[in-house]
Amino acid sequence: MTNLIVQKYGGSSLGTLDQIKFVAKKIKKSLEDSSKIVIVVSAMGSTTDELVELGESFLKDNNEIENLRDFDQLLSTGEIISASLMSMALRKINVNVISLTGQKAGIFTDDLHGSARISSIDEKVILSELKNRDVVIVAGFQGVSEFGEVTTLGRGGSDTTAVALSSALNAIRCEIYTDVKGIYTADPRLVSDSKLISDISYDEMLEMASLGAKMHPRSIEIASINNVEMIIKHTKYESEGTKLSKNNIKMEIRNAVTGIPTSKGVSKITINNIDDKPGIASSIFLPLSKMGISVDVIVQTAGNDGKTNLSFTLDDKDLDSCVNELIKNNVSKKDFIRTQSGLGKVSIVGTGIQNQPGYASRMFETLSKNNINIEMITTSEIRITCIVKSDDLESAAKSLHKEFI
Repeated sequence: MTNLIVQKYGGSSLGTLDQIKFVAKKIKKSLEDSSKIVIVVSAMGSTTDELVELGESFLKDNNEIENLRDFDQLLSTGEIISASLMSMALRKINVNVISLTGQKAGIFTDDLHGSARISSIDEKVILSELKNRDVVIVAGFQGVSEFGEVTTLGRGGSDTTAVALSSALNAIRCEIYTDVKGIYTADPRLVSDSKLISDISYDEMLEMASLGAKMHPRSIEIASINNVEMIIKHTKYESEGTKLSKNNIKMEIRNAVTGIPTSKGVSKITINNIDDKPGIASSIFLPLSKMGISVDVIVQTAGNDGKTNLSFTLDDKDLDSCVNELIKNNVSKKDFIRTQSGLGKVSIVGTGIQNQPGYASRMFETLSKNNINIEMITTSEIRITCIVKSDDLESAAKSLHKEFI
């Protein structure tokens, strides 16, 4: 379908009925430039947090699949409420519109409750509705498994919904509306002189998103694979925003650092005195992956007398269930497992960091001068990440921004 765009509105843009009415008027105005629009909505304001709090009281002692199934059904209602209200608000100002749940919109996923991944989209329902309507509202963050069960995509999953629909519907672009004007060189709440990034590559944005920037990493991955044009803008204020593209033209002599992303809520697990033999890493991480637990930085020390130590980081919320799984699988005795919470990540991200000498040493020296201890280090072709104490994150972000941006 030609001249179709997808717009996604986050929960901070939909917190009240007045905000929903404002967005409805914005959508109607967008119809002047586009003949058809698909809207993806998140839950209103802090609705998801409130639903999580309600449901988690029953999950603490019972993570059986039936409970996880019901938990997903509970969480999915937040986006359904937003979609229904937005549809009614648009209809009130004479826009021909319909709202759909993720299931009704044909979004199919695997059956991993709480962090399901999209397997396919049957676009026929939405395209059929667009033949007779100007706007279709889709509840984000959710889909349906092959067994007909409601699933949720994990936090920030509405971004993923929007980009996946943009690809499936061959939209001309995907516009993400939020409470900031775009992607900044650092978190403006930590670094007051951070700058708006006008253009960024998918690779850089993927690293930024995975390290705390205001986007869902999986949405960037889908956009990159399918070459979906994306623009991130403020809902209320007019701005050019940040445009994501396949390639930005950059020459060799330049500042390679694009941004300084940060994130909190990191924990570290260290397993001491484990057998140093083939298959030990698999025995640790395979059960965790089946539980939907993602690990990030992994460090294994040199072995001694057939034993070795292994450390890795993960989200705070997964710490207890991870430790319980390690003990249940007899990976290590409880006395040999050490945990540490209250950590965060600070990174420098930019295409060319690996091929230009000096960036790592400058980063480490800057942190040292500010008396910030580095707990762990990890790198990729376009990123250097340090694990530090959460209390040091603001100082780390400010000092690195001053050094590199």
